[in-house]
Amino acid sequence: MKTILLTIAVIFATLNGMSQSKEYYTAMGEALGQYANCKSIADFQALGNKFGLIAEAEKTQWLPYYYHAHCYIIMSFMEPTDGSKKDSFIDVAEKSVDKMIELAPGESEAYALQSMMYSARLVVNPMERGQEYSILSAQAVGKALGLDAGNPRARFIKLSNDMGSAQFFGKDPKEFCPQASELLANWDNYKVKSPLYPSWGKEQVLQIVNGCK
Repeated sequence: MKTILLTIAVIFATLNGMSQSKEYYTAMGEALGQYANCKSIADFQALGNKFGLIAEAEKTQWLPYYYHAHCYIIMSFMEPTDGSKKDSFIDVAEKSVDKMIELAPGESEAYALQSMMYSARLVVNPMERGQEYSILSAQAVGKALGLDAGNPRARFIKLSNDMGSAQFFGKDPKEFCPQASELLANWDNYKVKSPLYPSWGKEQVLQIVNGCK
């Protein structure tokens, strides 16, 4: 009798886990599909909040935290002038970035996004924050590339940082154009681990390559 009850318990636990997994993948797929429709800060905030709700429901999954933070980092870049608003968006993102890294300390994508977040902090006030946040961003993207040297998002973020630094110090950022062209040419050769993993960045690299012409 005990054996039968144990077997039934295992079956129910398995079915429950499958149900939750299906709901998670469905919710994530629907949210990811909405990226293409985001045109404004308000759009990204609404989408980011959807990922935040998924993260609250799936506390052991790092990807909802990733995309929640990603939306708020994008919002900081989109805000045209108000530095305090930029920082407030990054403050929200940073909490999810910290949680994401806690859950996935071995994921290259997590550190690539952390690097992007530090770059967003730098952009708010380059003169005062340049030294501190350029170092932090470089360290984070270095971790990302150390975990996966082929990660195209990590390579894109490093390329963007290098071009921005060159421009800041009065050098010609076009010296990095060959790197951008090579990254674009090989972008599709990189295989993500699952359909839910980050795959963005190719369009941004294409913009860099077009700007080099």
